[in-house]
Amino acid sequence: MSIADRWLLPDGVNEILPQQARQVEALRRKLVDLFDCWGYDLVMPPMIEYLESLLTGTGNDLALNTFKVTDQLTGRMMGLRADTTPQVARIDAHSLNRQGPTRLCYVNSVLHTVPANMLTSRSPMQIGAELYGHAGVDSDIEVISLMLEALTQVELGQPLTLDLGHVGIYRALVEQAELQDDDQAELFSLLQKKSLTELDALLETLQLSESQRNAFRLLAQLNGGRDTIERARQALQQEYPSIATALDDLEAIAEAVLTRFPQVSLYFDLGELRGYNYHTGAVFAVYVPTFGQPLAKGGRYDEIGKDFGRARPATGFSGDLKVIAELAVDHADRRGAILAPADGDSTLADKINALRLQGERVMRALPGVDCSAQEQGCDRQLILRDGVWDVAAAE
Repeated sequence: MSIADRWLLPDGVNEILPQQARQVEALRRKLVDLFDCWGYDLVMPPMIEYLESLLTGTGNDLALNTFKVTDQLTGRMMGLRADTTPQVARIDAHSLNRQGPTRLCYVNSVLHTVPANMLTSRSPMQIGAELYGHAGVDSDIEVISLMLEALTQVELGQPLTLDLGHVGIYRALVEQAELQDDDQAELFSLLQKKSLTELDALLETLQLSESQRNAFRLLAQLNGGRDTIERARQALQQEYPSIATALDDLEAIAEAVLTRFPQVSLYFDLGELRGYNYHTGAVFAVYVPTFGQPLAKGGRYDEIGKDFGRARPATGFSGDLKVIAELAVDHADRRGAILAPADGDSTLADKINALRLQGERVMRALPGVDCSAQEQGCDRQLILRDGVWDVAAAE
């Protein structure tokens, strides 16, 4: 193994160096404090769990994205978390077991076998918040509002766009079509890619009525401004009355967002099926012009706690704090530091302790090291004047 091979990191795995680490940590503290103000309790689930627990209710996508290891104590398969949501669902259902609404938040490193897209790493720092125990649209509005408030306080310096969808619309169409599993999987893939030509070709091969074919074709094109909801009502609601609730929910969310965040642009995509395997209702994501992927995303997932014995209604969001920090205004404290000499004087030690208690960053010089204060990143230094240690500008 060459020397270079010893320090190279795996593809898609990155480290955080001091300057960026200060920014990430400043944002972490800011956002966790914000979540706390909204009543969301911080939880810290373990990095590794038994696979059965870690993948509960999430579908095959997460299973493929999870690193797996064998527990040397029991011989059981374990996984390094690729998503914190299943762990938080377990905490709500089993560890806390509260009867009323439960609000939880987290900031954790996660690991992916492959990057989610070309703009992301395999080691994101996932930050998010989740609300359990309420099935109404009001909890969706609360979670979306918290997500937008968090990104607003981050100060991205560019406009936010909220993308709204609802998997209930697609579910209604699929249930009436009674498709085979293979056909449904192919249809799902083409809708996700919005490949209209291939979608048309597939629909012609399926045993569907013409109105059902037209409904799936329309779904792929039901995106745009607030008129998208009305277009869906006129075209689909009569034949698929169950989608009325989904459209009503989206309208209520849109109204609340426009009232609370008038600066945020709204975009509707009723064919957006992100997280379809476990989402059960509204889905949402926030975009900015300079980044081609969602900064934060989430949705309703009412069944995720079922395997833990409590299928509580739930909604939440998450994002990669490292990505957010790269795009945000710098929140890190840049006050510099104070260099103290390598001196055993007790009054110097007292001065250093007093400065540190005031929040100052103080470094002691090390004997035998010939290095200036500025070279060590210090803009000030402690000097002895008339028997008193004073802070002065670095020479």
